[in-house]
Amino acid sequence: MTAVAVSDRARTGRRAALLSAVIVVQTLCAIFFLGDVIGDLVGDGQFEGPHKWVEIVAGLAMVGGVAFLIFELRRVMNRVAILENATRAAQGEMADVIEAFFDEWNLTASERDVALLMLKGIENDEIARIRGTASGTVRAQGAAVFRKAGVDGRPQLFSIFMEELLAGE
Repeated sequence: MTAVAVSDRARTGRRAALLSAVIVVQTLCAIFFLGDVIGDLVGDGQFEGPHKWVEIVAGLAMVGGVAFLIFELRRVMNRVAILENATRAAQGEMADVIEAFFDEWNLTASERDVALLMLKGIENDEIARIRGTASGTVRAQGAAVFRKAGVDGRPQLFSIFMEELLAGE
């Protein structure tokens, strides 16, 4: 998952939590105002004076606000679901794109492993340790990947996939 996607998802999650908290507070306020109006009506049965009308309007505004916030929270939660689906799709599509290039370049299984670890930003010595091979073997397999891909090094290899990702359809 990219840093932008993580940041957008975190921001959306915070927004959902804030909306939930505001909904709870506003619901409690609406219950208070409407309860006070009902209590006054039961007590004396009259709508005299501006105070009761202000409470009625405030209570109804709070109920309207709660309805709007619930709608907005649903919209935010749908956005989170869309972002998560898009992220999963992008990850799956990128894996397919990588495999297609590896197939086109006729990489061996070892070269595929090394190329994938290079794309993840792992250094040769670490790749050698992960794969249980010598650093020289990893360098040779990396050179074979670069030759078959027609690039001079990691930055150009990486740029092939970035261009494909950014090109879209």
